[in-house]
Amino acid sequence: MPNRQLDNLVATGALKVEAPSAPEVEGLIRSGEARLHDAGNETLSIESRFDLAYNAAHALSLAALRWLGYRPDKRYIVFQALAHTLTLPAAQWRVLESAHRLRNTVEYEGLVNVDKELLDAVMRVTHEVAARVRALVAHQ
Repeated sequence: MPNRQLDNLVATGALKVEAPSAPEVEGLIRSGEARLHDAGNETLSIESRFDLAYNAAHALSLAALRWLGYRPDKRYIVFQALAHTLTLPAAQWRVLESAHRLRNTVEYEGLVNVDKELLDAVMRVTHEVAARVRALVAHQ
């Protein structure tokens, strides 16, 4: 299904056109849902829960892009593309974009400053992404 906004990202090099793979998409969804479930385990540290929630959001967001026949050049594109892949409102995908910036700070600078409010917001948005990506795959 052609998408003008996603095709514009192809023109800039941010996305590549690549035929979708149902097994890849299903694997990404399974991985995302498992990580999201595990992120709800309050016996884990907040840093571990954030890492699980962020990676769940990324896997599920990537699944939507891959289902539509695109592959990103950079990790963060999957979150910005949610407006076009799953019609996610900007306020929601920006939560995941903020999580991406924090993830980079943790990964590349060793600074850990995860707060419960951000974790809760990432989990809420990721649950919404999971529901929308399941609906996308079921209806095509």
